[in-house]
Amino acid sequence: MTNRMKRISPAPALTAAIAAGLLTLAAAPSASAATGTPAPDCVESFQSWRYTDVRNGCSDAVSVTVEYTNGQWAPCVTLQPGGWATFAGYGTNANYVTALRTCDLAPVAP
Repeated sequence: MTNRMKRISPAPALTAAIAAGLLTLAAAPSASAATGTPAPDCVESFQSWRYTDVRNGCSDAVSVTVEYTNGQWAPCVTLQPGGWATFAGYGTNANYVTALRTCDLAPVAP
């Protein structure tokens, strides 16, 4: 018995996923307003080459963003007490997080 399933190339799906990711990155700055002061000490970050995890150890919700060595900023995220958020890691180009900052969520235009 032969397997007659048609093999579908992953290239179109991969191309669509990359395009969607780039559109998300391009739209990300509009989702956050200007950054504020350094995040409180109870907000911690843990970096790896792939991800930067940020944990809110504070007793109140905190809106935070991360700043990278290349001057790029991540979208603003509100973390509830004990909450986590995942941002991009430093990657192969060593784009490390240089600061955690507070931010204000701006309304996103429809």
